[in-house]
Amino acid sequence: MTDDLLLTEKHPDGYAVLTLNRPGAMNALSSGLRRALAETVDQLEADPAVRVLILTGAGRAFTAGLDLKELGVSGLSTTRSGAGAMQDAVQVGDPVRSLARFSGPVIGAINGPAITGGFELALACDVLLASPQARFADTHARVGVMPGWGLSQKLSRVIGIYRAKELSLTGNFLSAEQALAWGLVNRVVPADELLPQARALARDMLSVIPSMLVSYKRVINDGYAASFGEGMRIERERADAANGGVRAEDIEQRREAVRARAHSQRG
Repeated sequence: MTDDLLLTEKHPDGYAVLTLNRPGAMNALSSGLRRALAETVDQLEADPAVRVLILTGAGRAFTAGLDLKELGVSGLSTTRSGAGAMQDAVQVGDPVRSLARFSGPVIGAINGPAITGGFELALACDVLLASPQARFADTHARVGVMPGWGLSQKLSRVIGIYRAKELSLTGNFLSAEQALAWGLVNRVVPADELLPQARALARDMLSVIPSMLVSYKRVINDGYAASFGEGMRIERERADAANGGVRAEDIEQRREAVRARAHSQRG
């Protein structure tokens, strides 16, 4: 990808690994990296051979968020400066919107600190695996700008409003283990197992019925963004539309496959 700011590995199994590749700058999201990520995700969405994404960082960080050094020097090619330039930044190659447009699952493999905009990038994923070196922080209140990629709304829905307020109104770091206890990440795994386990999870997801990988993610997301009652209505409506075309013989065949898989997963 663009000057290797973003490394892209497409796997024949049907997933792609995207690696933020500015390790010397803690993978800070420069305008070039943001554009590369947004454009690559949009391209992969249009590629029928890629149905799951894995997002991670090179080196010791996931991403430190927006490149504040770039903002301070160039203002991102805008006549505005300071907070105005920061607001422009979230509109330039918006990777969070691109990730939201990706119809399949996005697995975040959080290998190190995910700070502010990097925290928002993590929250744009569907599933989070973390190494013990992962840490999360929202420093918007310390930098003096409001979030623009969803952190103020998503975080409270994931970990609860009181915990979200504690993080956002202090800027304190959250360890990987505490993130697991608070339900922010799915699991914490040894650093050398992070990508192997993310790949294994991607293969698990790719083994389900392909259309369900997209439609089930969509109904979960759409219902979560609505009230509980509206979410139930959405589920019933889509179930009525989809389930009428399912044949009895297909269910029987799949039931046997589910039984065989359950047997193989017994401890």
